[in-house]
Amino acid sequence: MLKEVNWSEDRSYRTGSKTEPIQFYIDGLFNSNKFDLLLGYFSSAAINVLSLGFASFLYNGGTLRMAVNNVLSQEDRDAIKAGRDGDTKNTAIDLSDIKELKNVLDEYGKHFFDCLAWLISNNKIQIKIIKPKFGKGIAHYKSGAFSDSTNTVGFKASCNFTAFGLLENLEELDAFLSWENSRSSKMITRQNNDFEDIFSGKSDVVDYLDIDDVIIAIKNEFGNNSLNELLIKEKELVEKKNRILENKGIKKSFEKVSSKIDEIIRIPKFPFAAGPRAYQMDAYSNWVKNNYQGIFAMATGTGKTITSLNCLLQEIKKSNTPVYHAIILVPTITLVNQWSEEALRFNFQEIIKVSSKFQWESELATTLSTAKRIPTSFIIITTYASFIKDRFNKYIKDLPADTIFIADEAHNIGSPSVLSRLPNVLLQKRIGLSATPKRIYDIEGSTAMESFFNDSEPYTYSFSMERAIEEGILCKYYYHPHIVSLTAEELKEYMEITKKLSKFFNRTSGGFDVNDIVQMLLLKRKRIIHKAVNKLSITRQILEDRFNKEGNLSYTFIYVPEGVTPDLEEDENADEETIKIINQYTREIGRIDDSIKVNQFISGMADRNEVLDQFKEGKIHVIASMKCLDEGVDIPRAEHAIFCSSTGNPRQFIQRRGRILRTHPKKDIAIIHDLIVVPDLAISDSNSDTFRAERSLVEKELERVMYFASLAINPFETENVFAELCQHYDLNIYTIHNKLKNND
Repeated sequence: MLKEVNWSEDRSYRTGSKTEPIQFYIDGLFNSNKFDLLLGYFSSAAINVLSLGFASFLYNGGTLRMAVNNVLSQEDRDAIKAGRDGDTKNTAIDLSDIKELKNVLDEYGKHFFDCLAWLISNNKIQIKIIKPKFGKGIAHYKSGAFSDSTNTVGFKASCNFTAFGLLENLEELDAFLSWENSRSSKMITRQNNDFEDIFSGKSDVVDYLDIDDVIIAIKNEFGNNSLNELLIKEKELVEKKNRILENKGIKKSFEKVSSKIDEIIRIPKFPFAAGPRAYQMDAYSNWVKNNYQGIFAMATGTGKTITSLNCLLQEIKKSNTPVYHAIILVPTITLVNQWSEEALRFNFQEIIKVSSKFQWESELATTLSTAKRIPTSFIIITTYASFIKDRFNKYIKDLPADTIFIADEAHNIGSPSVLSRLPNVLLQKRIGLSATPKRIYDIEGSTAMESFFNDSEPYTYSFSMERAIEEGILCKYYYHPHIVSLTAEELKEYMEITKKLSKFFNRTSGGFDVNDIVQMLLLKRKRIIHKAVNKLSITRQILEDRFNKEGNLSYTFIYVPEGVTPDLEEDENADEETIKIINQYTREIGRIDDSIKVNQFISGMADRNEVLDQFKEGKIHVIASMKCLDEGVDIPRAEHAIFCSSTGNPRQFIQRRGRILRTHPKKDIAIIHDLIVVPDLAISDSNSDTFRAERSLVEKELERVMYFASLAINPFETENVFAELCQHYDLNIYTIHNKLKNND
């Protein structure tokens, strides 16, 4: 820090010499975190001149304290007043973004003064305005000190802290270093005491003025040309700054600092100034303790992406090198782009996107070849579909040993096609991400996934939805279940299937035998439930009630029933029957009122991102979608949801709930409407195997319902809606949800 700077040999700085005053300020700012100034005239243009140094100073947590005289430019006076009044609501400065800091401080227009006001409002710049208690003169101090928490460099100068003082006038400055000798140390101590006496408001030789009492500098107002140095236009300032760089010494200092700032800009960092949340660091610590392997079972919306990228960031910090290597597997092309955006926020610049939509092979081959010879950073983001292909998989062996393997929606790892490729993955650092790690109806796949990540329940790190809601990471919600009746034709087919299923009902286990016939019958039954005609009229009624009450349907999305292939994991494309159904729902929603803008969101759409953007902006009011919103698509602005597509897959309904619970500054709560198909109770005989089979199926559906209701603001509404059903099947709704409690 300060002790490492090559200060002028004789500790003096003079305009026109090898060591200019401006060099002293640049070196001091770049190597300190505290800067105290006791001044005569002050102009914020000096901060602009020293923008490189001030950007670094603020980035390092620096605080500037100044006592200045009572003559200011109009712009500085207004900025100080705005800062003190807290009038900075339209300005936000990220002090961890040194590039943006440098850019803002390097201009001299409105944004610069907004930034100045914000820095004052947030106590990064603290100003006391003073004048002599006796006499008509002005405060004319010109001294100060830099400190790095250990050492201090004090100075006395002839120049004011203005652009003219730094760039135009013939000035001199003498510095003294606290560690150099007792004389310097004593001078600094005395200077610090004098400054603290004045800045703390205890001095009896100065009066302290309010910002409204300052004198506004007007050209030649007092016949005093020295006031002119407070008045400078942006064009003139730029010309003077460019001219000073003709001095080789100053140019060298600026280039040195600029080079260091460029280096800082390239270093990966956490995207938020506050740094990682405690739970994100806990996840990293647990992962390290588990030999750099494990599954993060985190509720949808709790930041799985950021948590895993933070692990990569912490590994970089630990290695003390900016080089990073990672491969990330995701289910969809949408998520490839989404992960890329998140990685860029961490300042991970070297990203290779792999999918059928990108030309990636040449870049990947070159990068991996270069990485064998020299340190080369990269993050490869690939879809699972591309990962399993020979074209991509042949490069796995070339990944550096320290590459972190991250699998988003890690349950996909357990699919046969992906499992067949895992023997090629020899990387030891592995992270699996999923709100619901278990593969539904696939014990072998779940076991293989857990084995690959060297983990098992309760997993390396878990973050439940209940905790996320309690801590405000996800928003609270109301849950409104609606019972849907089958038509006579649907009910007839439904009961025929249930009767066939009853032949495979195991009274001992309380469930069905596992075989292909049962799976086929369950799928047929599920199709009837998914496509139940009455869902459409109930959906319209829900939307009409809301429109009549609120006058709009903004920020609503609807999971429409799926057609031939509901719940199939590997099928992201819509079948013809599903397209027909989603078209029906879209038309019906549009008929409620001409003002309602509704759009579909289905796989294969070329304008998917545009649809989501217009939804966020309120230009599209309702999105009708299928399961392509299940995995990872962010829509935090969504406030109302209707689930027409009932699903027995825990992962899907957990993800769907998490999607609507994402927080947004303009969103207080979410509202979920859930459509549940229930057969006519009057037709079942409680003594028959058909009844027992149906009871098992109803209980399974109520597990999902109670899972939704248990964390809602209004859990007792669900009890009332299903009281008759539970009584009919002798089910206890209060205990049902425990079967799924640990899956969140």
